[in-house]
Amino acid sequence: MDLIWGRYSPLAYSAIGSVVLIPLVINFHFLSPVLVITIIFTAIGIFDFFQKSSLLRANFPIIGHMRYLLESFRPELRQYFWENDNDELPYSRNQRSMVYQRSKSLLAARPLGSIENMYEENFTWLNHSLSPIHPDTDEFYIKVGEGDKAHQMSLLNISGTSFGSLSPSAIHSLNAGAALGKFSHNTGEGSLSKYHQAGGGDIVWQISTGYFGCRKSDGHLDRALFKKKSQLEQVKMIEIKLSQGAKPGHGGMLLGNKVTAEIALARGIKRGEDCISPASHPEFSTPDELLTFALELKELSGGKPIGIKLCIGHPWEFIAIVKAMVNRQKYIDFITVDGAEGGTGAAPVEFTDHLGSPLKDALVFVDNALIGAGLRGRIKIAASGKIVSAYDIVQHCALGADWINMARPFMFSLGCIQARDCASGKCPTGIATMDPRRYRALDIQKKAVQVRNFHHNTLVAVSELIGASGLKHPQFLTRRHIVRRLSGSDIRLVDQIYPKVEPGALLRDESVADQRLDVYWKLVDGGSFNFRD
Repeated sequence: MDLIWGRYSPLAYSAIGSVVLIPLVINFHFLSPVLVITIIFTAIGIFDFFQKSSLLRANFPIIGHMRYLLESFRPELRQYFWENDNDELPYSRNQRSMVYQRSKSLLAARPLGSIENMYEENFTWLNHSLSPIHPDTDEFYIKVGEGDKAHQMSLLNISGTSFGSLSPSAIHSLNAGAALGKFSHNTGEGSLSKYHQAGGGDIVWQISTGYFGCRKSDGHLDRALFKKKSQLEQVKMIEIKLSQGAKPGHGGMLLGNKVTAEIALARGIKRGEDCISPASHPEFSTPDELLTFALELKELSGGKPIGIKLCIGHPWEFIAIVKAMVNRQKYIDFITVDGAEGGTGAAPVEFTDHLGSPLKDALVFVDNALIGAGLRGRIKIAASGKIVSAYDIVQHCALGADWINMARPFMFSLGCIQARDCASGKCPTGIATMDPRRYRALDIQKKAVQVRNFHHNTLVAVSELIGASGLKHPQFLTRRHIVRRLSGSDIRLVDQIYPKVEPGALLRDESVADQRLDVYWKLVDGGSFNFRD
């Protein structure tokens, strides 16, 4: 019965059709398209039956391929037909639509009211004022660093986007958009490429464990090459990447199918081989050595602001970094806190889902540590990790951020459809691929305008939000401005939920409410990332 109605029937019918049609074709001397089709299907079916790599195709010749075909466009089917507007996978349809609309300067309004469940646990909102004002978005900048090399950082900037992970056209478009909107573009760890420079936008050069773009053949830093590149006028700040939210402790990954000759040259690696960054820096192994390294890069760059990027893990390790600065009276200029919910092109599933501190908790911890150590006024904080809306910006600024970095929303402004096919090199929009046949369709000038539009319109929305709260700049946001519902009847200011630390309390050996700081401050120093028992 399987040959007639069951799993082998497509193979049987194809074979029978071929046997019937071959004599007819020979007798009447013409090539039947139907015969060609039946022969092809017969060959596929026979191959499927005898191959050993797929049990499904062996047991269901020909029709087994339908499973893989349907699976290949399942994300698109789910996204367009079955996904709810608020399903965050990882960004919801509502969030993506908002970015698309703002990037095209279309009205991003919601008719008939909110679809949010405002009585759901952990729902948050911003308290408004009876005396609203109208802030000027041209003032939404934060001074980072000191002296004549200090940089005016926009409230919203492009997070780490490496050439190779993203296509040449995508990188060029992002940087050109940053130039149009007068904000900054972080290179990501994949080196300072010519495409980052092509748009003329301000650059934050990220130096990671692989030292791509300024590395020696042995994997250590090439100081002469770093000095030459870091002193370019377009490079405004240097960021030392210690870890990344989506894969802390793992190092960056660029699969070999995306490592072209051009990428290999830019990074100083071999073409066609997987580019796996070391998990840790070979140039330092203690907080004191990290601080020495950071200050050396600052000097080599001509005094430009220097900072670190990390996902918070063991709290004592970050506390040890802060303690090293306090003890030596030497400081970095900024800290980028990357949440575990941050994105990446490729990472082990377990790392993405269950490693590292989520952004809000990490942000409060870093803010408390700097406040307690008396460094909050000297050191600025950036936040990155699944931030997309103006309210997200406001909320994270209230928790301690001075500015916000986004990557995936800016990719949406280019036209990313969240196909989640970044690692394969087959991105359908040409954004996360090195295939010129795919990224050829990306119009750099047009997309640069959309990047600028998203930035501008988002900041306009921020100004309206904080203006409604009676504030003229996001720097005046505090934890007292955000409210969270803990249950149906229990609502509290975020300031009442997270532990508070008084300025300089750690320097005075006072007990603080943040137990991590209270326990480990006295047990760490700059000589080790570990604590003393």
